Amino acid sequence: MSKTGRTNPRRGSRGTPKPERHITVRSVRREQPDLRKLSRAVIAMALREAEAKTEVREALLRPGVQQSTTQTDTEEAASA
Repeated sequence: MSKTGRTNPRRGSRGTPKPERHITVRSVRREQPDLRKLSRAVIAMALREAEAKTEVREALLRPGVQQSTTQTDTEEAASA
């Protein structure tokens, strides 16, 4: 708190979450794409997707949850 007793609106109050921020992404046109950045982005996306699939499978294997065939399971079986 400040000397005047007012709180700073930019600083999150204790116990209350901060509001969501809006992020804007702007592209930059280049002759050669940055392959390192692109590869890191693709790897991060693949890891997130794998984690999401793992969470879904774990949720389906928990007792008390009805097991059903999902679209991803049928796609994996078809590709194998």
